[in-house]
Formats: sequence, structure tokens, C-alpha cells
Amino acid sequence: MSEIIAIEGGHKLNGTVEISGAKNATVALIPAIILADSPVTIYGVPEISDVDALAVLLEELNCTVLRSHDSLIVDPSRMENVPLVSDAVDKLRASYYLMGALLGKCKKVVMKAPGGCFLGPRPIDLHIKGFEALGAKVEFVDGAHVITADRLVGAKIYLDFASVGATINILLAAVKAEGKTVIENAAKEPEIIDVVNLLTKMGAKIRGAGTDTITIEGVEHLKGCTHEIIPDRIEAGTFLIMAAAAGERVIIQNIIPQHLESLISKLKEMGVKMENVGDSIIVYGDNKNFNAVDVRTQVYPGFATDLQQPLTALLTQANGQSQVIETIYPERFRHCEQLNKMGANIELDESMCFINGKTPLKGAKVEATDLRCGAALLIAGLIADGITEISNVYHIDRGYANIDQKLITLGAVIRRIKVDD
Repeated sequence: MSEIIAIEGGHKLNGTVEISGAKNATVALIPAIILADSPVTIYGVPEISDVDALAVLLEELNCTVLRSHDSLIVDPSRMENVPLVSDAVDKLRASYYLMGALLGKCKKVVMKAPGGCFLGPRPIDLHIKGFEALGAKVEFVDGAHVITADRLVGAKIYLDFASVGATINILLAAVKAEGKTVIENAAKEPEIIDVVNLLTKMGAKIRGAGTDTITIEGVEHLKGCTHEIIPDRIEAGTFLIMAAAAGERVIIQNIIPQHLESLISKLKEMGVKMENVGDSIIVYGDNKNFNAVDVRTQVYPGFATDLQQPLTALLTQANGQSQVIETIYPERFRHCEQLNKMGANIELDESMCFINGKTPLKGAKVEATDLRCGAALLIAGLIADGITEISNVYHIDRGYANIDQKLITLGAVIRRIKVDD
């Protein structure tokens, strides 16, 4: 049995929604915990399936994992470094953060290639380059990465691309290396700062998070601590777009507005009316006469690649032609075919798409081909005429905590239906 989400379009959104902890921070914070010698508690943990998969992997490593509504307590004091080759590795790409953490703590990792959404080729060459610069030997044996080191020694590492994953993974490997490690052309995303804040509380010595040069002074031991995860800027951005598309007056709470400046500027350019009030943003949906805009995804603080798919759904309702250029994952346009099934007029051209609007959308049977595609289809379903049925909703559950319930609270008409495979 699997599930589909059925959305009845045309219902206005009103009310308040609270944003969960950041998925992209959480999936790095949990692997980072195993570097400690005593228990770590993190708060604001989103209820998503990626967390479930990571909890399984930590339990395979003989860590004790206690989970309540939005907190996670992990005791890594009796951890055993076993090969990570189970199905849980396949369920999320961020399982690769256990490579850096295990290498940093144990000097050895055996782990099969990570899973996650297919967004075109996503090699981990930069991660491996960083591990090798610290003194590790990396082999690929029987479908698994085997990474070993007699000792890890700090080094200067230049990233050819400001990769979030590589920056974090090298950080995890370097915090217990001997001497000083310098990561140049490091990514600057808020989630990296959050991981560094946790590691610093654990006793790591790190400077420069949020800039393009991060310096790590290796330490011998890391201790337990408590930590609260930052709000999820991608979930927040998704709800901003949903409120613009289908809302009347929606208050989105637990937001750090400066993390969303690139999206907010584009929404204002489209004509969306918004107001900042502390850690909340109020979206007023009285203007649905949107302007077409052009978007180019960039590394932070540029426009987030994770928000281009949700924004594409809204751009189908803008007057004129909008252009989206994808510079991070050039193949991240599988949502366009699904939106076209609903009546959108989107043309693809290699790493860009052209959205010709305004087009009325109609309910249809569509497929969430990846996590953010699923978000785009939810937005389209909210404004479509009739009922939209979204399959492969496990993609959505990987990154959005209780999203159907949050939308129902705002006035959407949504239900989950079990279907035979």
C-alpha cells in the first residue's frame, strides 16, 4: 500500500502556521552528534521521515536514541563503528554526513552510496577531496565507500564549488584532526552556521562560519550539550508562496526573515503584499494580479534552488513570461511536466524554463518526482479547479513536517488516501 494526497482546489487559506525546525540543518546535526562522548539533546526537530531514517542509522551504530514530539536525545557513548549498508542509507542523501562524522571520530568508515531525490548527477567528489586532503584513503569496494586514515591532519582545502554538503562533511571530519584546517570557498548557508554552533557547544574550535573561509582547530574530545535548531527557511518560503497563491491573510510564524531575503524580494517584485512582524510574516492575498519575474538560483544568499520548484507553480499565475535559470542542479525541472498536466504552459530549454502565464490550472493525477516537486504540486493543487491527486507523497514527507495538517488548519481541503501499489 502507498498513499496519495488529494487536494480540492479553490479554498482560501486564512490563519496562522508555525514553521518547523530546518530539515537541511537537522540532517547534518544528527550525524554531528556522534562526535560527542556524552549525550546531546536537540530541540525543534521536525517530524519528517529523513529524521526517522537517521535515527535508524544511529541505532545501527549502537547509539541510544530517544525521541519525543520535537526533541531528540542521542547518547553516542557506546557507539560501535559498523558498516552502514542498510536500506536506511538509501532513504536520504544526507546520510553521507555520517562519513565525515565517523571518519573524524573513528578514522574509518564503510558506507554505501547515499540515496535521496534524483536531481541529476550529484557526485560527492568534493567531500572525498576534502577527506583525502586530511590524510584519508578512499576506495569504492563492493558498492560501498571505504574511507580509512591512520591519522587525520589539518590542511588547507579549496572547494571548486561552494557546496553545502562538502563544507559540512569536511567540518565533521576536521574537528578532531590534528592541527588547523582551513576550508576556502566554503558555503555560507544558515544551516552550516547552525551545525557550527552545535559543534562549538560540544567543544570544537571553529571560526568563520557564514563566510567563505572557515578555520577549524582540531580538538581531542567533544562533549554533550543541548541545542535548538533554526527554523526551516525552505518550509517558510514554501508557505509564503502558498499564501501568495491561495491565501487571504496568512501569518507564518517562527521565521528568520533575513534567511529569505532573495525570495521575499521576488515575491514583492511579483506584487505580493507582505508585512514583517518580529519573527512572523503576514501575507495578504488581496492582489492576485501577479507580475512575471526572472529567477536565477544561486548559492546562499542567492535564490535557493530548493524554492525554484515551488515558485514555478506560483509563476503560472503571473501575467507574461517568467524565466527560471537553475545553476545548482540543471536537471531540476521534472516538476514542469507535472504542472503542464494541470494546464500550465512551461517550456524547457536545458538548464532553464519559461513559464507562460497566466494559465488556469485544473486538477489532475500527478506525481511528486522529488521533495520540492511535491511542494510545487501542493501549491498548484490549492489553486487548481477540481481535485488534484499527488502520488509518491513519501517525497513530501521527507522534508515537510505534517504539511497536510498545517494546510487543513489554514482552510485547505486535503486528505490522504491509501492505494494499492
